[in-house]
Amino acid sequence: MHIVVTGAQGFIGKNLCWRLREQGHLDVAGVDVDTGEAETQRALSAADLVFHLAGVNRPKDPGEFTEGNARYTEKLCEALAAAGRRAAVVFSSSTQAALDNPYGRSKRAAEEALQRHAERTGARVHLFRLTNVFGKWARPNYNSAVATFCHNVARGLPITVNDPAAPLHLVHVDDVVEAFLALLAAPQVASGFAEAGPVYATTVGEVAETVRGFAASRSTLLTARVGTGLVRALYSTYLSYLPPQSFGYPLQRHADARGEFVEVLKTPDCGQFSYFTAHPGVTRGGHYHHSKTEKFLVIRGSARFGFRHIETGETHEILTRGGEGLVVETVPGWTHDITNVGQDELVVMLWANELFDRQHPDTIAMKVQP
Repeated sequence: MHIVVTGAQGFIGKNLCWRLREQGHLDVAGVDVDTGEAETQRALSAADLVFHLAGVNRPKDPGEFTEGNARYTEKLCEALAAAGRRAAVVFSSSTQAALDNPYGRSKRAAEEALQRHAERTGARVHLFRLTNVFGKWARPNYNSAVATFCHNVARGLPITVNDPAAPLHLVHVDDVVEAFLALLAAPQVASGFAEAGPVYATTVGEVAETVRGFAASRSTLLTARVGTGLVRALYSTYLSYLPPQSFGYPLQRHADARGEFVEVLKTPDCGQFSYFTAHPGVTRGGHYHHSKTEKFLVIRGSARFGFRHIETGETHEILTRGGEGLVVETVPGWTHDITNVGQDELVVMLWANELFDRQHPDTIAMKVQP
């Protein structure tokens, strides 16, 4: 299949072209508004599918809307028709096409040109009226508030929010690309309007505060819920704007005669992660919890976990070492400790199911060996 991508060097175009390559589509020609007419004609004359992403959305002269959106699309249709191609066309239109402004009118005119082309030639045309698309590689300080917020916050620069309550509808570029690629897997989908989503409804203020929170998490260690939905997509986008010198960040290390303790990550409702070390012969712990629970994993060295039931006095012991992949859990009502029984430094990863609260620590000192 010969695929043509107009606007291949743009934000959506770059993301799409990488996904096409990943799926094994190597016969992909990229053209842009400034690509020569002869080169564009050659690409379109062999096209089986066209992703039409090129366009103008922030010109110096409003008249460029007509030329860069409507007229450029008309020329694309003329080139396909002249070559006798019935290539399907996937068009990135805009929700602005429903509005009466210069940009919206030019996008609507482009849609209409494609619809006439479909009627004349029988080619399939898929029209996506996209809302604010965000994600990696969007151009900051241009026409994407998300890109601007992420770029500036990642560099410690100020951001401006004129109206925090202003509504904002967003769609992630990965979801847009997925919707485009789905048409490759279902080539018989009928012409017409198509949708990419989910579309997230939020406000400018909420997005700004969320992005600021990503930056602050490096010092607070408290991460947002970045595993699903809009926050996941925003977090991915924010990280893509980090300059290379900011890819890493230091953690606070607490050292004493026993070894080190370092907190790594905290969550709003799923506890926190840390690690500690212990010198040979050192015992750490020696306390029990009423409700708090923990999971320990020895990464390096050899450890003995000791347990004693605080009520019955029953005891238990677990020996483990790095590389075994054995998780040891602390159990409420059992006092516990961990001893480095090897000759090397002991390194242990730790997860606790709740954040440490100095006012209510639920950590009561009691030796395992009375």
